[in-house]
Amino acid sequence: MPDSPEADPRFNEFVILQAQNAGLFLGQIPNPQSGQKSINLRAAKSVIDSLEMLASKTRGNLTSSEAKLLTTALQNLKPLFQAASGE
Repeated sequence: MPDSPEADPRFNEFVILQAQNAGLFLGQIPNPQSGQKSINLRAAKSVIDSLEMLASKTRGNLTSSEAKLLTTALQNLKPLFQAASGE
């Protein structure tokens, strides 16, 4: 059993996809079908909560680049959520 985790490109793709979804729900990215920006705080919170759960459950099992990607995604999304929700 290796001492350090092995990288899995699917993990990075998953985190990026979820971050994009959160950006869409926070009105940062236009809807690809309508071209309009809209905010869905409930959906955005669900995605952010899921990424936080993923970070918690995978702690110690990620490569340094995977951990950094996940941490950076959350650090970028949380203030956007706070701004959108007026917190």
